[in-house]
Amino acid sequence: MNNFNNIDSQQLKKMVLNKLKEKAKVYGIVAGVIVVSLIGFNLFTYTVNEVNQAVVTRFGEVVRIVVDEKTVEITEEINGDSKFKNVKIIEGKGLHLKWPFIEHVEKYPNRLLTYDASPREVTTSDKKKVVLDNNAHWRIVNPLAFRVSVENINSANTKLDDIIYSRLNEKIGLTDGTTLISDKEYIYEMLNATKDIANEDVKKFGIKIEDIKIKKTDLPQENNQNIFNRMITERQKMAKKFRSEGEEESKKIKAEADKQVTIIKAQAYKEAEKTRGEGDAEALRIYANAYNKDPEFYEFYRTLTAYKSTLKDNKLVIGSDSPFLKYLLGNR
Repeated sequence: MNNFNNIDSQQLKKMVLNKLKEKAKVYGIVAGVIVVSLIGFNLFTYTVNEVNQAVVTRFGEVVRIVVDEKTVEITEEINGDSKFKNVKIIEGKGLHLKWPFIEHVEKYPNRLLTYDASPREVTTSDKKKVVLDNNAHWRIVNPLAFRVSVENINSANTKLDDIIYSRLNEKIGLTDGTTLISDKEYIYEMLNATKDIANEDVKKFGIKIEDIKIKKTDLPQENNQNIFNRMITERQKMAKKFRSEGEEESKKIKAEADKQVTIIKAQAYKEAEKTRGEGDAEALRIYANAYNKDPEFYEFYRTLTAYKSTLKDNKLVIGSDSPFLKYLLGNR
């Protein structure tokens, strides 16, 4: 009985193992089919999403392009060159078929791209040197022309740098330094004109410039000391002018004050002399009235006054019979 049970358990193990092996084979086959399918799917298809456009080449030659819209620029590019006569234009994004190994898909962005230039020196119409820092926004509008002419974004940025700088330098060469720094409306119009001219230059590359911006304008580093010295000189000149004007104004004020003092003194002297004259006249009138009322007393008073002023600290040599001494000596 035990042997029978042992035989049954061994057979059962074999059966389970066989079943597992069969399932493993099935899973392996399924996994292999999936992997092969995925590889085949990737080999025979490609996807273009909403932010890209594609150029399909066969042995290096362009055979198809995938774009949002069949534009005039793309049509002119294909019709204008006989080597592109067999190029097909596919409108719309999504899943597309290709031949594996012999066809290669190159994708390019259709979004807005930024070209950022390094600051560099330019010269204005009035011979002033200015350090210009600018950038630009652009997009690929014709992937066929772009792939044939510049191939990649780095090369496109290099060409944009040469063209935009050249055209911008021409415009700045006709603009004076003050306008370049301060007149925003003029700069806006100048940049738009530069953009239009530059777009004619880059059209053959399948590129369109959307805008050009000046981020910053600055003076060269070596000019800073000269500017500071000029500013100091201007301030010193202005200070000297103010001091000169102040001294001149001070002299005017002093002269006017001296004039007023002279006028006031003259008027005061005039008034004093007038008052003194009037006082002397009044004194003479009083003296005259007094003399007329009592001539002898008046004469006596005047003589005593004369004695007081002459005999106080003075010695006089005078004859005893002098009328001047008649009251002092009793001479009559």
